[in-house]
Amino acid sequence: MALTSKTNHAATPLPSLVYGLGLLTVFVGQRILVSGGASTGATVFGVVLVGAAVAWQLAVSRRRPAAERGPERALLALYGLGTLALFAFFLSSDVYFHLTGHTLAKTWPRLAAVFGTLWPACMVLGTLPVVFVELSLAGMARAPVRDLARVRAAMTSGLGIGFALVFVFSFAYVASERDIKKDLSYFRVAKAAESTLAIVGALDKPVQVYLFFPPANDVHEEVESYFEDLKAKSNLLSVETHDQALNPAKARELGVSGNGIIVIGRDKVREQIAVPLELERGRDQLRRLDEEVNKRLLGVTRPPRIAYITQGHGERSPSTIGDTDRRATIGLIRGLLMDQGYEVRDLGMAEGLASGVPADATIVLVVGPKEAFLPEEATAIERYVDRKGRLLLALDPESGMGFENLLDPLGLKFTPATLAHDQIFATRTFQTSDRVNVITANFSSHASVTTLSRYGKRLPVVFPTSGHLDNISESPGGLTNRRFTIHADNKTWNDVDGNFEFDSGTEVRKAYELTAVVTKRTASAVLPEEEGRVVVLADSDALTDVAVRNQGNAALFLDAVRWLGGEERTAGRINNEEDVAIVHTRKQDLAWFYGSVVLAPAFVVAFGLAFTRRGRRARLRKPLEPKPATRTVPKTEATTQSPVSGDNQEKPQ
Repeated sequence: MALTSKTNHAATPLPSLVYGLGLLTVFVGQRILVSGGASTGATVFGVVLVGAAVAWQLAVSRRRPAAERGPERALLALYGLGTLALFAFFLSSDVYFHLTGHTLAKTWPRLAAVFGTLWPACMVLGTLPVVFVELSLAGMARAPVRDLARVRAAMTSGLGIGFALVFVFSFAYVASERDIKKDLSYFRVAKAAESTLAIVGALDKPVQVYLFFPPANDVHEEVESYFEDLKAKSNLLSVETHDQALNPAKARELGVSGNGIIVIGRDKVREQIAVPLELERGRDQLRRLDEEVNKRLLGVTRPPRIAYITQGHGERSPSTIGDTDRRATIGLIRGLLMDQGYEVRDLGMAEGLASGVPADATIVLVVGPKEAFLPEEATAIERYVDRKGRLLLALDPESGMGFENLLDPLGLKFTPATLAHDQIFATRTFQTSDRVNVITANFSSHASVTTLSRYGKRLPVVFPTSGHLDNISESPGGLTNRRFTIHADNKTWNDVDGNFEFDSGTEVRKAYELTAVVTKRTASAVLPEEEGRVVVLADSDALTDVAVRNQGNAALFLDAVRWLGGEERTAGRINNEEDVAIVHTRKQDLAWFYGSVVLAPAFVVAFGLAFTRRGRRARLRKPLEPKPATRTVPKTEATTQSPVSGDNQEKPQ
């Protein structure tokens, strides 16, 4: 095929337009109108248009000189692909059924699958390059000659894109049909953590563990290895393995109906943990095994306990109330309380808070009140603390109140001014307002923050929109001991005007106090069980569902509850090998953004430029090789010499 044509004959795109209109009409008849006379009419009309386009393009091609028919022949070939796609489509559609009375999928299922896959591919390859070829011809409409190489390149580009689309869709289809998943994540069974070991070490009565697994089971080996660590901690813990099929009497006695069950019991109290028998299916449960065992041990070794959460003063709740309540909820800490063996109940005026805290209360929680407590209610809570009660008080600066009737008896003062930090804060909205999400890892060595002080900066706590605490000048009566346990960074300031910027004239940078613990006892009280205990937080947001997902905030709540419940010996982290989400700081997010948007493309461009320039220089430095000289043989000599030379040449007779 010649690269250029010496004669310009204006090309017409009308056959391609008729071809595209025909395909579109068939699509409307088959996919939009679906059935009925209109559908049949549109389909037949579309097929007629496609046939007319083929005939028209054939006539146009024949009118041209043979050497210039390249574009028209290419268009005819593409039309043929489109026609083949229509043929394959009709064979795999209802048209074939209406004509033959049976479907192709029933008679030749494999052939139907081939046609079902073939027609979309042929349709793409028979339409997309047509557009490219027509655009190329339109660009040369006024040129003196047609550049046939340009038309060929346009068609090749269209075919390339079409084949790429076919490959992508085929790959996606095969991948969806195969649907194979491989778990390449790191797997390890959770080991017994310090909290679980402390519970076992503090046992005062025997605890039995029964493992129901079949012989030679992989999951059983992992579970048995976990309990070996616990057995080494106390002689009061015994572990037995049974096969439910071989020992049905023992299974019935413990209420077990099959293998894959762990029973933890003490006296007549028993708790069960179900674990799949296949290692692949049981990965998630095995990663949380220590957490589940910790809950069950607490359930069988401790008496029932009740935690009351006050209501009626705008406190935070486990779920939002209506469309106007948009505050973060505290459903997770209710779940953590139940995991610690507490029965959670509400406490308000209807439950008799004005007259006193129920006698069966183990802990009382006040989380995020927006309204002041009535004097009768504050007095009831004060009496509860004085008679060895345990109270967790989490306040919010958004309330604008100091809650003096609750804090004065404790010798504390709450300042509802939001704290902020311009360097150490948690990013949520990537706005300046994120500065009020103060992060700190400054902990004291008190038992209520045992885990936090042990891990330090590896377990920071987030205080979103926190106020701060101070001692009041006048100490309350009785033997009251106050201690601040968590402090903000010393560059934190009180954002009085709420502009998230530090104003040196009115605002002060210092290590504000975020939590405090208070103990109250009488002169005759000697044992720790005889003292009242209070934990005060300057921010209830630190206990909301959003914040408690941070391990530091969860440890803060659990250690506080354990200290209030007199169980500080069991404080510590619980092992959980579940995958955790990767959280980036703002600086890391900026680094990833600019690295992927600017640095990576710039590196690719620079590498390409350097490679191209190097190749160009190499070509310039390479000397041109001289062409071999052509020896011209004189005609007379050539005609007189024989093609065969040498002494053995025979002379003509």
